Amino acid sequence: MISSIKILNYTALILIITICQYSCVQKSYERTVKLTLVVSAIKNIKTVGVRGEETPLNWDTDLEMTPIVSDSLYSIEVTGLTGYKFIEVKFVVNGEFELQDQPNRRIYFNENGTTEYKAVFNKNNLQSK
Repeated sequence: MISSIKILNYTALILIITICQYSCVQKSYERTVKLTLVVSAIKNIKTVGVRGEETPLNWDTDLEMTPIVSDSLYSIEVTGLTGYKFIEVKFVVNGEFELQDQPNRRIYFNENGTTEYKAVFNKNNLQSK
């Protein structure tokens, strides 16, 4: 005869397996964003970067952007795994964050491929495809 403790243990095990099987874990997707930044209004540019909340970005260090037109236009492409539908970023020039005391830029992913985002440093205007 099976003891009531064993039945209780089997019941708990079945319950745990069922919860794990149907849990609400959010599915992650690989997302690529091509960021382009216009900085032509700034003099003496030494560094241009971007920071954000999703790997490979972070809020502690700049991810350096590549000059397309020196002292005018910079670009970078970042790819990461996320379950979110957007990423938040801020651009940094010469160690200074843009849009201080304002919300981060929120870039919504294009689910059909690479998201392209063009911005002007320290301006809220944006262009996203």
